[in-house]
Amino acid sequence: MAAMDMRLPVARKAVTESAGGEKHLVAPGDIITTDTGYMRGHGTYVEDEKLVASVAGVVERVNKLVYVKALNTRYNGEVGDIVVGRITEVQQKRWKVETNSRLDSVLLLSSMNLPGGELRRRSAEDELAMRDYLQEGDLISAEVQSVFSDGAVSLHTRSLKYGKLGQGVLVQVSPSLVKRQKTHFHDLPCGASVILGNNGFIWIYPTPEQKDEEAGGFTTNLEPVPLSDREVISRLRNCIVALVTQKSMLFDTSILYCYEASLPHQIKDILKPEVMEEIVLETQQRLLDLEG
Repeated sequence: MAAMDMRLPVARKAVTESAGGEKHLVAPGDIITTDTGYMRGHGTYVEDEKLVASVAGVVERVNKLVYVKALNTRYNGEVGDIVVGRITEVQQKRWKVETNSRLDSVLLLSSMNLPGGELRRRSAEDELAMRDYLQEGDLISAEVQSVFSDGAVSLHTRSLKYGKLGQGVLVQVSPSLVKRQKTHFHDLPCGASVILGNNGFIWIYPTPEQKDEEAGGFTTNLEPVPLSDREVISRLRNCIVALVTQKSMLFDTSILYCYEASLPHQIKDILKPEVMEEIVLETQQRLLDLEG
């Protein structure tokens, strides 16, 4: 019988502010401002000429627009977002994709590269072979092409950097913890790569030795993954879980700093609450030093 690790309950320290300055947190019903010069955004409503929060989250201001970014929410798609999704259904000329949003997203047959990257009109033969390209359960990376009026998202995989995902680990987090950046594909120097989906799905996989530009995103490498690569991926996965538990923003630098801070500990020990707190505090301090 395997030994069990038992710990007594201890008082948790308050989570420190993440790098990037102090944020204005509000709960539902809190008054954000009494100034009538602001425009009402998502997560707010007006009552007695006061702007009031309707969800718990962080107050964000863009010029005169004020909105509340919910701390725990489903994904709201925006054009240009990078997402990781799972195929849930094959329909006529389209796939349904689970992307952590309120409604299933759609990937049209006409919005994807054909194997080999050839450009031509989609024929009836392509429609019959749709399940050969992508079938239920497959994971894909894609870009948001458009957002429908009901909030559903239309995806495309027309670039060779998008497509079917092979071997790796999927981590699901709150979309509000993924920082928006110019690129969400990162080859980390520790030997693994991550795709930080704006929808809160994070894909960790071994860094390919060479980029296969002719596959059109459909050939998946099924060779056994070396133990060293699996250990790096497992450590990165536990570091991301630690950052999420401490409500820290996820981006390439924070994940790499957290990985480096975790190296003195065994991979399984990273999930212990006291170790999580220690490595995330060290990560946040390094990020503050970097900004300073």
